[in-house]
Amino acid sequence: MGLKGESMSQQVRVRFAPSPTGFLHVGGARTALYNYLFAKKNNGTFIIRVEDTDLERSTEESLKMQLADLKWLGLDWDEGIDPDTLKDFGEHGPYRQSERLEIYNKHAQELISKGKAYYCFLTDKEIDAQREEQKSKGLPLQVNSPYRDQELAQALEKIESGEKPVIRFKTNPEKKTYVVDDLIRNQVNFPSDMVGDFVLMRSNGMPVYNFCCAIDDALMKITHVFRAEEHLNNTLRQMMVYEALGFALPKFGHLSIILGEDKQKLSKRHGATSCHEYKLRGFLPEALLNFIALLGWSHPEGKEIISKKELCETFSEERLNSASAVFDETKLTWVNAMHLRALSDDQLWELIKPLLNNEGISLPEDSDWRKQAFELFKPYMETLTDAIELFRPLSKGEFKILPDSKEALSWESTKSVFQKWIEILNAHPTEALSEDDFMSAQNKVKVDCEVKGKKLFMPIRVAIIGKPHGAELKLLVPLMSKETLIQRAKAALESI
Repeated sequence: MGLKGESMSQQVRVRFAPSPTGFLHVGGARTALYNYLFAKKNNGTFIIRVEDTDLERSTEESLKMQLADLKWLGLDWDEGIDPDTLKDFGEHGPYRQSERLEIYNKHAQELISKGKAYYCFLTDKEIDAQREEQKSKGLPLQVNSPYRDQELAQALEKIESGEKPVIRFKTNPEKKTYVVDDLIRNQVNFPSDMVGDFVLMRSNGMPVYNFCCAIDDALMKITHVFRAEEHLNNTLRQMMVYEALGFALPKFGHLSIILGEDKQKLSKRHGATSCHEYKLRGFLPEALLNFIALLGWSHPEGKEIISKKELCETFSEERLNSASAVFDETKLTWVNAMHLRALSDDQLWELIKPLLNNEGISLPEDSDWRKQAFELFKPYMETLTDAIELFRPLSKGEFKILPDSKEALSWESTKSVFQKWIEILNAHPTEALSEDDFMSAQNKVKVDCEVKGKKLFMPIRVAIIGKPHGAELKLLVPLMSKETLIQRAKAALESI
């Protein structure tokens, strides 16, 4: 499916333009994903542009982290900034706004020369006084600048004498309404008097967001802008800049708001909100993409588990929804578990091996052993980090009697259970016990020691994994060597 009633003869060019002021938020990741999918579906170009004119908050470290998160998600871009070298690639750079200041100044001067912008010397104190008066009269809080119609020569004289003005856009009182055919919200009307003469360039020479965003989108030949709903109010100012400079307007699509489970806008108070946090917690990038894709878009067949490849094939802007979406972490965890369990044993092993190594967990490299282990553990794994505690009991030399074993160790019968278990293991003819072997051995302990229930099961579990609760032993024991089982049982016996 293509654009609503429109041919796709125009080369599609879309962008994601993060501000490097922290990790990549899941809301930003969704915006990037929709732009990426739209480009892929329409054989277009996906661009990364960095909006870093907020010099106090923007950092190189944040830029690296955000690009690394986009790369981890697999949202590869065709133009922009290389995630490794941080250098530009593409024909429409620079791709950092902080390196495009001459471009913005040039266009500001063009607007001044056309009489569509002007130098304004109002002080903050004068602006505050205006706003207080407007507030008391119930009027819109808009600047009425006495410099709107000042002769340019007079303004230049003031600048020459050391005054530092802002450059304001001169709104057109003759045009009453601006209309945008939003790809998600249909027709949106903006009364032109929603805004007064707004600032384009600050007195320190830095451009404001709406000015540089409009210029960058135009010069980078952006055809479609999918962005968060909170940018809808920016559209009017940007349309005015486009019109004044004679630029063709891109198609806009304003995405739904993402809410937390309390139906408030998603923020840090709801817990993890950055892609980096979910990566550290063991979520798969494919699962995170799958989940955030469904926060405002639906699969044509109603599917909930969708591969990245299928997202690229089935995505259509016509299925984007303007209704708010709720970020349900329980649902995300379920989606992740489905993706995780669909991995082959080899794929999953490659992903969890670094985590296990980092914890000092040493396991057999035998592929048959690994297959057996995954048959046991995969149903219990929702994230990659779950593997750490699942596999820890199997680690060579990894055995400690944990504090919650205290009750089981205090029972009078526990010592005889340990001794009988060691005796059975020593007499076992092979180097490993099968599931049936273990059940038979456990039954023999039950009969010979005259114990049952928790006084049977909990001590045996302590002797095997160092704690009275955990994975089902009949499945766990076949993954351990007889030698290891004997060593652990002896250590448990010595701890009494």
